Amino acid sequence: MGKPETALSPDQKARKAWMGLLAKSDAALLAERMVEMADLPGFEWLRRPEVGGVMVRGRMGGTGAPFNLGEMTVTRCSLRLATGEVGHGYAQGRDKRQAEQAALVDALMQGARAEAVREAVLAPLEAAQVAARSARAAKAAATKVDFFTMVRGED
Repeated sequence: MGKPETALSPDQKARKAWMGLLAKSDAALLAERMVEMADLPGFEWLRRPEVGGVMVRGRMGGTGAPFNLGEMTVTRCSLRLATGEVGHGYAQGRDKRQAEQAALVDALMQGARAEAVREAVLAPLEAAQVAARSARAAKAAATKVDFFTMVRGED
């Protein structure tokens, strides 16, 4: 039996969603969106970007007992804006710049510029991920084979 899930507040759910989006986003698209952000604030490092590994777990059929699938490389960092907000960034792979930009967006989303950051960075990243998911699903659907049985009428 697994651990019971703790209830998350709406703010925690929203932060979980944008951090997941940033962690899975295309590094080039994130960098492109960050260039368009005007006057990014200064920050101090709490933890400089570092590369490490995490264990990826899976479940058979999505509901079975968990098992260790393998390791994945992840880069993480933490920073504090001059205004006091703390941001954490995670990125799949070894891209330290992507982790830094994710941490910066996380910190900005906790301040007064949250709506502007959502429109300039998060909304385009989400649209790109939805488009990629749809394209992947359409490609998979094109290879689908329908099997059926014809009744011959003989008993």
